[in-house]
Amino acid sequence: MNQDSTVDYYLKITWQSIASKYNQLAVKHGITQATGYLLINIRKEGIPVSRIAGLLGVKSTSLSRMLQGMEQQGLIYRKADNQDRRSVRVFLTEEGQRKREIAKNIAREFNSYLDGFMKDEERRKLIETLKRLNELAVKYVPKEEG
Repeated sequence: MNQDSTVDYYLKITWQSIASKYNQLAVKHGITQATGYLLINIRKEGIPVSRIAGLLGVKSTSLSRMLQGMEQQGLIYRKADNQDRRSVRVFLTEEGQRKREIAKNIAREFNSYLDGFMKDEERRKLIETLKRLNELAVKYVPKEEG
């Protein structure tokens, strides 16, 4: 099997191109693609730290380093959850809210650019297909090697 005939190859190179473009745009504002993605996903009520690792698909050591860096940049702060004192929530600072708007605008502009080259039906089918691939990947159980 050629690597360039597999679904995962095209998913990987496509995501790498998109992430690279987002990083080129985000770095002009002192953030990264991953930081921007996290900022976009932190709502007014905050987000539990435990949910962030799954959201970003990162290991706890990388997440800890990332959150520490974002705190040092003054983008976020952490606070014990009012309902469950064992849980910690992440909130945006004013600077974090400002950078969040920048990240949202970058994402909107890029998606608008892509939409300009895709028909609505193409876009809908692509999203459907990607959702289906994600479901299949989650359900996949490899055959026992024997």
